[in-house]
Amino acid sequence: MPLGTQCARAYREAVSSVILTRGLTKRFGASVALDGLDLDVHEGEVFGFVGPNGAGKTTTIRLLLDLLRPTAGSVAVLGGDPRRDGVALRARIGYLPGDLNLPPKVTGRAFLADQAALRRLDLSPVIDELADRLTADLDRPMGELSLGNRRKIGVVAAFAHRPDLLVLDEPTGGLDPLVQQTFRAMVREAAAAGATVFLSSHVLDEVQHTADRVAVLRKGRLVAEDRVDALIARLVRTVRVRFTVAPPGDSFHGVPGVAGVASPQPDTLEFTLAGAAGPLLAALAPHAPLDLHAPEPDLEDVFLHLYGEEAQ
Repeated sequence: MPLGTQCARAYREAVSSVILTRGLTKRFGASVALDGLDLDVHEGEVFGFVGPNGAGKTTTIRLLLDLLRPTAGSVAVLGGDPRRDGVALRARIGYLPGDLNLPPKVTGRAFLADQAALRRLDLSPVIDELADRLTADLDRPMGELSLGNRRKIGVVAAFAHRPDLLVLDEPTGGLDPLVQQTFRAMVREAAAAGATVFLSSHVLDEVQHTADRVAVLRKGRLVAEDRVDALIARLVRTVRVRFTVAPPGDSFHGVPGVAGVASPQPDTLEFTLAGAAGPLLAALAPHAPLDLHAPEPDLEDVFLHLYGEEAQ
């Protein structure tokens, strides 16, 4: 492909994507923190970015925000270059860092007022509303607050100016379950209003119940990216079916998705299912099954499957 055509295509992709990376790589000496990452995050979606500590999640975020410079590859955010357009982009981004550091002698209210003043915005009504939803204490010095209460102030700071892009790194650390539910609602509301949310977390339940799509990172490399339901559908799982009289196992030979059949008891068949359950259910119906047990997999099962024994 001619160079001019490549450049034109890259420009179109960058403009149509809120986050676009190609071959994004970061090395620290001999250590490779990120290795050829390709991401394409769309407007209005909640994009989950998961992996264990040390997988490269925070490094990716710092590259997106120009807090680090890439060793190789390209990155575009909101159609701009984080290095060249950093000031303009930061006005449109809400960022909650994983290692949140807040001035200990300042109250949350004063801190948030300073943040608003830097943006030349009057955010007092929005700040009060968000603080009330999160039960955030804004009137004590932040050094006297627990980790969870400091985290609430960080969430308010990220959301208050209604940014086009929210970049949230381990956002619910230290938050109690009720506040986590409120946070999830705020994320979905922001996406419904047109914002894009880049949610980096190792709390898989949080991502599963919030994200539209998920990317799984392992040792700096992308190992999977898809909708949560599509990732779960890929898993091999066991379906146990009980009958009055079990039919022969070989009568299910050739049913799409059935990778194996066992008969642990005379009235029971166990199916190894890889794929959608619909064809198996259709094949079972003529045999009048009495009951069916299929534990519902979740994102944690996907994660463990992708990481294998190392994750366990």
